[in-house]
Amino acid sequence: MTDATQTSAQIFHDSEHDTGGRVKWFAGRLAIYGILIIWTIVCLFPIYWTLTTSFKLAPNVMQGHMIPWVDYQPSWKGFESIGMSPRLLGQESTVREEFLKRFTNSVITAGSASLLAVILGSMTAYGLSRFRYRFGFMRNPDISFFFLSQLILPPVVLALPFLVLYKELDFLDTRIGLILLYTLTVLPIVIWIMRDQFQSIPVELEEAALVDGLSIWGAFLTIVLPIALPGMVAAFILSLVLTWNEYFFAALLTSTDAKTLPVMVASQTGSQGINWWAMAALSSAAIIPLIIIGVLLERYIIKGMAAGAVK
Repeated sequence: MTDATQTSAQIFHDSEHDTGGRVKWFAGRLAIYGILIIWTIVCLFPIYWTLTTSFKLAPNVMQGHMIPWVDYQPSWKGFESIGMSPRLLGQESTVREEFLKRFTNSVITAGSASLLAVILGSMTAYGLSRFRYRFGFMRNPDISFFFLSQLILPPVVLALPFLVLYKELDFLDTRIGLILLYTLTVLPIVIWIMRDQFQSIPVELEEAALVDGLSIWGAFLTIVLPIALPGMVAAFILSLVLTWNEYFFAALLTSTDAKTLPVMVASQTGSQGINWWAMAALSSAAIIPLIIIGVLLERYIIKGMAAGAVK
């Protein structure tokens, strides 16, 4: 064998060690993707079950049929029960008006509370990340933990105090009452997310802005806020999900006017059992807006949740 042939064999043929390493690499990637696919199926299956159940009849639900057009023929019965089927959209429907009212209540209360929590939480987090506070023995880390510790209390502990307080303030069965309460419940989470976001932003940027003549508020609004926008969007989405799905206080503090969509979903149970198709249709109507928002703002969510991971 000539020298050129030997050189060609060395260049274009992998050794046994290279082949073994490549096999291990492919096996590792295959295992990782396999686990991710299984986990994705586990996470998305409840959504799939809810969406498919909204198009089932009672026998299909009881018999556990899962695949449309294979196990069963889809039907609009679930959406007809809330007046949202194509056949009923052009007609007057009391049930549809009730659904739209509850849906509107959820949009207003969850959206307003999330927006208010992001505004207040961002200002609080900015102060904790840029200034030094002292209240007795408490310093900035203690204050931050104090906010987070509010999540330790179970909602049932706060039920009676809020019920008595809202009765005195005439906030029962009002949207403003739910907005204020929801803001308090998600505010600690927003503060922690935004504190990490602000701490990842170099202080030198604000110092340069102050040297150029901007005030603290000016530096915050023109320099810090645009950089922290992904974190604010992530905090808003997380707050929106939590407040949108909240049931306990909505059921406790509302009766007719301010009742939200989760309470309406839970009311689909009666003496004759659970109206699965109607409950699934209502749940689908509650899930779809969050899915759309999540898809549209995905890049902001990823940036915001990863803020502060690498400095």
